[in-house]
Amino acid sequence: MGPKKGGAPRGGSKNTPKPPPAEISISDFVAAGEPKGKSKAADRNKAGQKDGKDESGEAPKKPTARTVIGGASWTGKLPVNMLSEHCQKQKWDKPEYTMTKTKDGFVSSVILKKTNPKSKETITLPPMRLPPPQQHLAACPTAMEARHFAAAYALFRVCNMRNLHMMMPPTYRNLWKDEFTQLKNADVKEGKGWLYEADPFNAMQEREHAAAELAKKRAEREKERAKSQDQRLQQPGLNTGAGSAGSHGGKRWLQASKVEMGNKIRRTIEELVRQKVIWNPYGVRISDPQKKRIVEELTGLGFRKSHVEEAVSECKDREEVLEWLLIHIPEDDLPAWSLPEGYTAGISLASGDLSRESKVKRLSMSGYSADFCTEVLDENGGNEYLAAEQLQNMLIQDGIVPEPSSRAADMEAWEEEHSTLEAIYGERYTKLSPITCAVISENPNLPCRTTFYFQKPSTAPYPNRTPVLSIAAKEIPAYIRLSAIRQAIQHANKDLLGEPMIFNLVDWLEENLPRILENPGKLRTVSVETLSHARNESSINSCIKSTRRAPKPLNLSPGTPQSLAIRKKWESQQTTPAQQKMLRARRSLPAWDMQEAIIHAVHSHQVTIVSGETGSGKSTQSVQFILDDMIKRDFGSAVNIVCTQPRRISALGLADRVSDERCSTVGDEVGYVVRGDSKVKYGTTKITFMTTGVLLRRMQTGGQDVVSSLADISHVVVDEVHERSLDTDFLLALLRDVLRRRKDLKLILMSATLDADIFTQYFGGGGKVGRVNISGRTFPVEDLYLDDVVRRTGFNPRNSSLAWDEYSGSNDDDSTDTSVGAILQKLGMGINYDLIASTVRYIDSLLKDQPGGILIFLPGTMEIDRCLAALNHLPFVHPLPLHASLLPNEQRRVFLPAPPGKRKVIAATNVAETSITIEDVVAVIDTGRVKETRYDPADNMVRLEEVWASQAACKQRRGRAGRVSSGTCYKMYTRKAEANMAPRPEPEIRRVPLEQLCLSVKAMRGIADVAGFLANTLTPPENIAIEGALELLHRIGALDNQQLTALGRYISMIPTDLRLAKLMIYGAIFGCLESCLTIAAILTVKSPFVSPRDKREEAKQARASFSTGDGDLLIDLAAYQQWSERVKQQGLWKTQSWCNDNFLVPKTLREISSNKSQLLSSLKDIGIIPVNYRYADERASAPSNRWNTHNSNTQLLRALIAGAFNPQIANISFPDKKFASSVSGTIELDPDARTIKYFNQENGRVFVHPSSSLFGAQSFSGSATYVSYFTKMATSKVFIRDLTPFNAYSLLLFSGPITLDTLGRGVLVDGWQRLRGWARIGVLASRLRMLLDEALAQKMDNPGLEDMGEEKVIDVVRHLVVFNGQDQ
Repeated sequence: MGPKKGGAPRGGSKNTPKPPPAEISISDFVAAGEPKGKSKAADRNKAGQKDGKDESGEAPKKPTARTVIGGASWTGKLPVNMLSEHCQKQKWDKPEYTMTKTKDGFVSSVILKKTNPKSKETITLPPMRLPPPQQHLAACPTAMEARHFAAAYALFRVCNMRNLHMMMPPTYRNLWKDEFTQLKNADVKEGKGWLYEADPFNAMQEREHAAAELAKKRAEREKERAKSQDQRLQQPGLNTGAGSAGSHGGKRWLQASKVEMGNKIRRTIEELVRQKVIWNPYGVRISDPQKKRIVEELTGLGFRKSHVEEAVSECKDREEVLEWLLIHIPEDDLPAWSLPEGYTAGISLASGDLSRESKVKRLSMSGYSADFCTEVLDENGGNEYLAAEQLQNMLIQDGIVPEPSSRAADMEAWEEEHSTLEAIYGERYTKLSPITCAVISENPNLPCRTTFYFQKPSTAPYPNRTPVLSIAAKEIPAYIRLSAIRQAIQHANKDLLGEPMIFNLVDWLEENLPRILENPGKLRTVSVETLSHARNESSINSCIKSTRRAPKPLNLSPGTPQSLAIRKKWESQQTTPAQQKMLRARRSLPAWDMQEAIIHAVHSHQVTIVSGETGSGKSTQSVQFILDDMIKRDFGSAVNIVCTQPRRISALGLADRVSDERCSTVGDEVGYVVRGDSKVKYGTTKITFMTTGVLLRRMQTGGQDVVSSLADISHVVVDEVHERSLDTDFLLALLRDVLRRRKDLKLILMSATLDADIFTQYFGGGGKVGRVNISGRTFPVEDLYLDDVVRRTGFNPRNSSLAWDEYSGSNDDDSTDTSVGAILQKLGMGINYDLIASTVRYIDSLLKDQPGGILIFLPGTMEIDRCLAALNHLPFVHPLPLHASLLPNEQRRVFLPAPPGKRKVIAATNVAETSITIEDVVAVIDTGRVKETRYDPADNMVRLEEVWASQAACKQRRGRAGRVSSGTCYKMYTRKAEANMAPRPEPEIRRVPLEQLCLSVKAMRGIADVAGFLANTLTPPENIAIEGALELLHRIGALDNQQLTALGRYISMIPTDLRLAKLMIYGAIFGCLESCLTIAAILTVKSPFVSPRDKREEAKQARASFSTGDGDLLIDLAAYQQWSERVKQQGLWKTQSWCNDNFLVPKTLREISSNKSQLLSSLKDIGIIPVNYRYADERASAPSNRWNTHNSNTQLLRALIAGAFNPQIANISFPDKKFASSVSGTIELDPDARTIKYFNQENGRVFVHPSSSLFGAQSFSGSATYVSYFTKMATSKVFIRDLTPFNAYSLLLFSGPITLDTLGRGVLVDGWQRLRGWARIGVLASRLRMLLDEALAQKMDNPGLEDMGEEKVIDVVRHLVVFNGQDQ
């Protein structure tokens, strides 16, 4: 009986002899969306058969399918309906369901079918059911629930790459996130990723085709072997001709790009792999059940069982086992599917030197690879005999180097033995030359005719040294012949030296060769290529060595001699006039009155929260209260207070202020540590101000773990916790764990706002956390909003001399209506610098001769520059910028009084909100704007975007006007805009992509479980999102086997988008630093080109003039480079007209230049480039600067961009080739651009955005068959932009993980990109990636050394992508 179709009620006779069991009633089979009449009728029938009515005589309401499956409040879709809709969209048949009843309940599975509309042929897939170990998950109490479970699992099988689970009821959403995902990961590890293809019909057909072709090839190969009686040598060769692509079946594999590798570059890579590659660098052990499965699977694929067992003992997983086998097993013993297309035994590539080729063939007869024989032959000047002897010496690990010998005595012994051999063996013996002979074996247990060749040794008289032995046997694999030679020579060295031995060797070989065939020994022992080179045994884990000593633990014993000396010095200092003056100033601060409360709270609790308004003195006084108390209690030698600040300017400013208050110099009792600068004395400095990032870095690299890294610290003070920066949230999560293990460590949190309840609860609640609130010291502040400011200043936009910002309202209205409403409409929502200038003039007119500064809050440095430029015409203004990137001396100018006759006007970013206090400010102009890091899912980009500040931030800004007297806050926004502002800033942990977050956590020493750590943060992200982020980090190469790679460690230290960090690191490694820095800066800002609506075609042509066919980003790069060169030659202002002619925005180009400098600083900070590095174009004397020798190599840049943007990749699908006749013959026609299609993994077909330079492209240079994109947007279609075309080797070397297709079709990159070609090419590419990461690790461990000998690896990778795998 066939399976019942979903949705059909269980039909049957109206005469039902007895009611069916409740769990398989008709209604159980009625899913949501089925005919209501049937469902209700079924319910009525069932209700009528039941007893148990309520008091009114009515049966209780039966829950609907939607209620049972989704819950009482569920209003969304159900899995059965979602699967039906998906099948309908894909034009598949309606899904069918099977149903069985087991002891655990009902189990259902889905059968999918697809009918060809033309041929009417139907393809039926096997039932989609869970594997036996997980079968219990599918058992449900009712048949209806079983069907929905089966539908959910089937949907996962075909839609796992999409987020459909977000539309499912909670139960199935959790199954999708947890059990189904775990099942898929396990299957992918075992090479069953094809089960989860979006088109299962195509996947099944491809595998059936490939399996049939594999069986056919195997049969043909066996037939050819059986027929062949030829004695020619078998040196397998790589056929680089065009194979029969159609022989593999499967449309996607047919259309896949083909990868080939030149012989010369392949030999170079194989030598590198032999010399340097490390298998299983992290020492992962495969479990015994998994080993058994791998051995069974790979033995079934044609590998010898002993080889697979050897491989699983050395490798970390199935994929590495497969790679190990393909590298170590000689080609003539590999399974047929793993050989290149068109592989034929006995074919080798002609070298043009027939004599040399013959020598190589004879040398390789014994099993040595032809490439290696060629190398050794060349080393011996073409002397075949010396080369043969050296090969054998290397095989048995004999260090003797052969030299020609002309001794007559050993020739006599050799000749005499050969006369005897000829008499013994008769026709089986042949003398080939005076020093060589051959003996044919007569052992019937050998699989084919076998000949033993002997050559007289040249390094010592025979028989004091063994002869050179070779074995020729067509059916015996090369490595087994080598194993036999090795064992035979070892036997001769032990027992036969000093007497004629060829007869004994032949006798030993005939007796033992069958045994060696059965058990040839480990592949490692007969790999001459491996033995010939000293292997690099260093482990990647060596790059994780700590670079600093673990701090010494605190000595908390009171009254030590050092503590008593510190107290005595402190007491004497308190009486000095300078200190008394400082104490009087400190007593005037609100925090002074709370000194005892703060000290008591710190004593009584491990965690204390100090809240206080800005200016209350909490940041400067709390640390001093703690230090003075510890000194008075004779703990002065043990106290070591670290105070973190979110900004560099705050750490420097507070260190200056607190050291002044203690009448000491910075670097003695009070010091600081910021990125790139520090002033501390170990043992002397008791209070250290540092940025939060510096403390995190110390916890990451210092000591054995996070706890030991803080062993010498007694108090950690975390300031400005209310800002909820990413670093602060990280630090709090780490410190919470440290506090559990170090009960003596004290944590003090300081917040400028009073809503600290979230921190109290985070650290255990009110009983465990001390709370101290410090009242502020402020005067009344009057608020004036935008309409009030316009009225009071009399500002009229039509008199403006300066332009608005880009986002301001239109200013082309010629109306003379000067009403406030019209002015506000004209102003729009942007920053108007003329209005700010008018407001400054108005404030000065009000204050007249009264002192007092004006503080203007602006979002960024560019806005500060524009604002100060707008104030230049006001004679009374003393303009000062204030932002985090100023030098300390420049920042300190804001605290100094203005020159006589001038008024201090400070244009500042949000650093002036809470981080520092400027005493003499009486008026604040607040633009209400701030720049925050925001994650844009459209292009997965983290950008510093200008947004409205929060209400809490604006309140802090307002308070700055009431520090010394009553003040006024001029708000450059309306009351409505303020009402729409967020109450407080969103935590940064919610504004950055999880990939960056997970990588930062992974970089922390001692944290293995990323999900577990993030679950303990203040605002934990979802588990499924964390798992997705970790998977992406594996795909981009930042993680390997859950371990941080060298690339990942570098990326984690660069404070920018992951892709841009990766691009810059690649640029430094591959010698195109400047170009990669510029591209990263462009993507951080935006393209410098503009395209006005009325001049779109002209703008397009101007942009095209910079194009060389290499994509959008290289056009932007070329434009920037030309602009930079012109600025250097002509000056900034003279380039304006050139920019206008080419539709370039000078401001954007300047921003790119500024961002480039910042990105360069971050590379210097992590040590990947030297601190004294300067731009190549600034050093005319160093044109060969190794960091930029390949700056103009566009093929390389395209590959690096693709590698950095992975997995944002689309493949290019070309139509069938067309040809036309011409005078010179038949030529291939470029395809119509409309027939070229693009496909990515998530969306299927995507479209090139019309603004891209590749829109309308008919061909692509550099053998490009893929494009990388930076931005993806969905409107009527899914468009991709910021495109860069690249070739197959760029994909192979820089994209996601490589999987070998065991049906012989090629390799799979990143789980979906197919490449046709020899499996060994995929293995070599995979190993090259590891070598590249190790080169990076060497650089990280030895930043001072410019060349660690890894340049060869980098040169090989560069060669492959530039020449697409060919030799030249």
